[in-house]
Amino acid sequence: MAATRYRRFLKLCEEWPRDESKKGRDLGTFLRQRVALAFREGENTQISDPEKCDQMYDSLVRINNNYYKEKACPFPRVKDTSFTGVTVEECRLLLSTGSMQQMDEEKKKGLWKTLMERFSSKQPEEGAEKHTEK
Repeated sequence: MAATRYRRFLKLCEEWPRDESKKGRDLGTFLRQRVALAFREGENTQISDPEKCDQMYDSLVRINNNYYKEKACPFPRVKDTSFTGVTVEECRLLLSTGSMQQMDEEKKKGLWKTLMERFSSKQPEEGAEKHTEK
């Protein structure tokens, strides 16, 4: 029976999409790592709690198949936005690795420098060039 569970999880890992914009941080990569860890011995792995394993598999299948998004009642989704009004594409863009790195760089600059750059009438580089030209 463990062999069947192992094969089902492997098939789910193959079907689960990877998000290339979130290198190393996406759910597909995490799922693959956890399955490899849980089934270290492959088909020969002994499952301590088969019922919990089956529940976990069923839950992951529902997520992968968008079960709750497609479910029509009792609360159908009228729009593909969140309560904030942000679209799916905007969320993907914000959560991409590039955007996260950019936010980290902004954080490293410090609040004062970031505010000065945003509210100054001229860019810091332009000001430095004008002082050297005189």
